[in-house]
Amino acid sequence: MKKSLSLLLVVLGITTAFSQEDNRPVNTGDDFSLEVALALFKKANTLENFEKLLNEESNNVNNLDLNNDDDIDYITVEDIKDGDSHVIVLSTFLDEKEKQDIATISIEKTGENHAVLQIEGDKDLYPENTIVEPFDEKEVIKSSKGGPNIPEIDFQIVSVNVWLWPSVRFLYGPNYVVWVSPYRWGYYPRWWKPWRPISHPVFYAHCAPHRVYYRPVTTRRVVVARKTYTSRRHSSTLVVHNRRGTTVIHKNKRGKVKAVKVRRTPARARR
Repeated sequence: MKKSLSLLLVVLGITTAFSQEDNRPVNTGDDFSLEVALALFKKANTLENFEKLLNEESNNVNNLDLNNDDDIDYITVEDIKDGDSHVIVLSTFLDEKEKQDIATISIEKTGENHAVLQIEGDKDLYPENTIVEPFDEKEVIKSSKGGPNIPEIDFQIVSVNVWLWPSVRFLYGPNYVVWVSPYRWGYYPRWWKPWRPISHPVFYAHCAPHRVYYRPVTTRRVVVARKTYTSRRHSSTLVVHNRRGTTVIHKNKRGKVKAVKVRRTPARARR
C-alpha cells in the first residue's frame, strides 16, 4: 500500500512539473506581443504616449518578467533617427546596470506621403528574424478558366502605407525632437504600478484579436537605420535565451554564478 501511494505521488509530481512547463512560452519573447505593440503604436499620438500605452496592464501587450522578481518589467522607448528612417527601440532594465532590448520598430519614409513599418523581436528573446508588419487584402479580378464572361476574384496580401498613422506623422513633423525615455531602473512614472505575470496561454488568448491585422514576414524592408542601431543594441548578460522560457543568472557576493529557471504560475492560482 505504501509503495502504491509513493508511486502515485511520484506520478502526480511528474504530471505537475510537465503542467508548469507547458504554461511557459516556447520562446521568451512570446510573452511580449509584437502584434499588440504595433496596434498601440498605430493608436499613439507621440512616443511618450506610446510608452505609456505599452505599460498599461489593460492593453495586454506585456507579460515579461526577465529578472524573475514576480513583477512585470517596465518598457522604455527610445528613437534612433537616421535621415528619413527611424528605429524605435523597446527595452527594459533588469537592474541598475543591465538593460535588455525586447523589440524594434523600424520605419522608413519611401515617398512624399508614403512610409513602411515593421517590428522585429530581439534575437535574445525571439527566434532569429522574427518580423511582423501590418497588412491588408486587395481584390484582384482576373479571367476565369471557366470562360471569358465569368470573372474570378482573387485576394492578394499587400503591405500597408502607415503614413497616416498619428505616431508616424509625429516622427516626421517639423518640430519633432528625438525621444529618449527619461525612466530607468528604480525611477518610474508615478502612475505606473507593476502587476504579476500571468500564465502564457491566458496572455496569448488576450492578444489573439490583433493577429488578424498583423502578419509575420521574412523580408526586412527597412535597413538604413538598423545599421546605426546595431552598434547601440542592449543585450543583458543576465538573460539566457532558450526554447522553454528564460534563465536568469544571479551572482552572490562572492561572485559565484547560479542559474535560476523562470517558472510561471497559472493565473488562477495568483488571484
